[in-house]
Formats: sequence, structure tokens, C-alpha cells
Amino acid sequence: MVSGGQRSGKSEYAERLTLERCERPVYIATAHIGDEEMERRVAIHRSRRGERWVTVEEPLHPADSERLTRGSVALLDCLTLLATNHFLATDCNATKARDAVIEELERLHTSEADTITVVTNEIGLGGISADAMQRAFTDLQGWVNAYLGKIADEAYLTVSGLPIRLK
Repeated sequence: MVSGGQRSGKSEYAERLTLERCERPVYIATAHIGDEEMERRVAIHRSRRGERWVTVEEPLHPADSERLTRGSVALLDCLTLLATNHFLATDCNATKARDAVIEELERLHTSEADTITVVTNEIGLGGISADAMQRAFTDLQGWVNAYLGKIADEAYLTVSGLPIRLK
């Protein structure tokens, strides 16, 4: 698990960790490209990764990837977008989305892959939102991060580009 705030360096750190374990890892992308700004963000990630990665796009069910075979090493980027996708698919029902994401994390955890590194965002460190939907999503993200932290063998928090080992 590699967590941190927006632009904290978490994806780059997770990519380095993954490449240390495998010459040709699987990159599981959960992003849904809905606008030009998101398209630019995805393009930056793609260009940084280059040809070494096998990319799989799975916005809702990354555990279904045929690339998660015995001995594979994968990076899921990111849990926050996976949670967003489930949140929207359940009409913003945080409890249903939580259950779906936790089920997906369990399936990833019990897959045949040797190692799966998961990138996630810490979004609940600031103030409480005045908007009910934002509060519900922040709850969802907190729940799934806590679950991931519990099942992860290793956990890191990136702050200002610096990884801190939590577990």
C-alpha cells in the first residue's frame, strides 16, 4: 500500500517499488477518462511508465484481469478512482460502494499474483466538507484505506515526495 495526498509522489514511488520486484510488471489502471484534464493526467502516467509495463484498464473489477497469474507482479493505480467508480455506480451509496471495493480488494489479495502494490489517496486529513456527497465519499475512502492497511504486508505514506514506512 502506498498512500499520500494529491501529487505527493505516491505513484512514482509505487512504480519504483514494483519495478524492483519485476522486469515486466502489470499496471492496472482504474481511471475513467471523462475530460481533457484527466486525459492529460493519464498521458503523463503512461509516458512515465514507458514500454516495460503491461497495462490493463479495469475501472470496476481489477481482480478479473487475466494478467494476475501465478508469479505476476502488479501495480493498481489507484484505489481512490476504483472507489469513485463504485461510488458512482451505486448512485453515491457509500456503504454499497465500500462493500464492492472491499470485495474487490479481497479478490486481489487472494489472487495468484505474487505481489500487488496499491496506490491510494489520503483525502480525510483536512476539514469536514459542507457537502453531504463529499462527506460520504470521504467516509468511503477512509473505510477502504483502513481495510487495505489492515491486509497489506507493507504500507507507506508519501509526504512531499518522501516515502515513510508505516508497516
